[in-house]
Amino acid sequence: MTKAKKIIDKITSYSSVVIFIAMVLMVTYQVISRYFFKSPSSVTKVLTRYCFVWLIIISATYMFGQREHIYISVIKDKMPATVKMAVSIIIECVTICFAGLNSFSLIAIPFFILAGNIMNNGGIATRLVNCAKVIAGRMPGALAQSNVVANMLFGAISGSGAAAAAAMGSTIGPLEEKEGYDKNYSVAVNVASAPVGMLIPPSNTMIVYSSIAGSVSIAGLFMAGYIPGLLWGGAVMLLAGIMAKRRGYQAEERVTLKVALKTFWQAIPSLLLIIIVIGGILGGVFTATEGSAVAVVYAVILSLIYKSFKITDIPKIVLESVKTTGIITFMIGLSSIMSWAMAFTEIPDMVAAAILGLTTNKYLILLLINILLLVVGTFMDVTPAILIFTPILLPICTAFGMSPIHFGILLCFNLSIGTITPPVGTILFTGCRVGGVTIESVIKYMLPYFAVIFIALLLVTYFPAVSLFLPKLLGLL
Repeated sequence: MTKAKKIIDKITSYSSVVIFIAMVLMVTYQVISRYFFKSPSSVTKVLTRYCFVWLIIISATYMFGQREHIYISVIKDKMPATVKMAVSIIIECVTICFAGLNSFSLIAIPFFILAGNIMNNGGIATRLVNCAKVIAGRMPGALAQSNVVANMLFGAISGSGAAAAAAMGSTIGPLEEKEGYDKNYSVAVNVASAPVGMLIPPSNTMIVYSSIAGSVSIAGLFMAGYIPGLLWGGAVMLLAGIMAKRRGYQAEERVTLKVALKTFWQAIPSLLLIIIVIGGILGGVFTATEGSAVAVVYAVILSLIYKSFKITDIPKIVLESVKTTGIITFMIGLSSIMSWAMAFTEIPDMVAAAILGLTTNKYLILLLINILLLVVGTFMDVTPAILIFTPILLPICTAFGMSPIHFGILLCFNLSIGTITPPVGTILFTGCRVGGVTIESVIKYMLPYFAVIFIALLLVTYFPAVSLFLPKLLGLL
């Protein structure tokens, strides 16, 4: 039995890697054929969607273990009526599950995950850290400030807060320890700033929200995330600087112009990824999904140029991305069933009536929604929370004229806070594990950061221009 399981695991893992790479190549070919051969391919889009569904099935199998459930109509027909009804319900749930995943826009999620993992292993993170040290090196607590800036840059490229916390914690953490920084202080700064990558585009959470909210522009959401993300990062930098000054953590020596220019020059190829992906999406050159495939190809080429990993390392990195994809997309599929059940039972209408029954003041409603989402974020991961609460809360907010883009940023901001709070804060756990400290020891250092982040949340909530200024400026609203 053990031998058979090993064979199955090997088959599923190899299949996942092959399908993942094939998806990247097909979407990249779609962009190339449209702009270079003037012959757009519709076949690749269909094939990629089919591959995506198969990737979900295989990766979920790989993650949760192999259990085959074969539907045979002859057996079903001979079942008692109650059992037949139960089987029909299960089949309907599976159908709804995969119907919720049959979306070309959702394919961007595994691609951005893969791009982030490639960057984490391809020497790109190191160059971003060096660039951040030049930018923030003259501030009190220079290494901590550099950590925040590096998290913002890395998050802007990978879209993953957990990946940013792991990359920066393992890169800057040892330098801070060498300089005598308190480990709990260092980890707190890293953890508090890592979720910025979920707001500064490209962002997987915004892609999930866009797919659930309906006709909400991904480009508009991406641009709306910049100022709130910078606001979050700026608040953390301000507090980190004040605490560093009290602790006597000094600024670094001023680097020469030659060294600064050399550092920026080395970081330019990495930073170009932001311009290529976001610029391509805004300019209509490619969709968010195509942009994510371009990000993967660019990250691979850049990492090979840097000689940070070999071609033979790619299958291992793809397999790591498959595991993460399997978990996230499986949750998306299951939450589609819950969304259908809630719509069928009219739960969103009942929740809306309950909230509006308490007050009709839109400012109090927004405060109640913030409190609800902050509580939910502490117990539920970001993806399922977006999928479950978007259809409940979005109609309430749009009823008093709130833009779906503004609500999307509000939702992502709230749930991003949940990633750094116990008991299920994924970024908190990642940062503590990489930094070698316990959650109990670091949480008291986190409390002041929660306060300034909450102030930033209130600014995003009650001043729509914070989110909507850039989308309006670029004509995306």
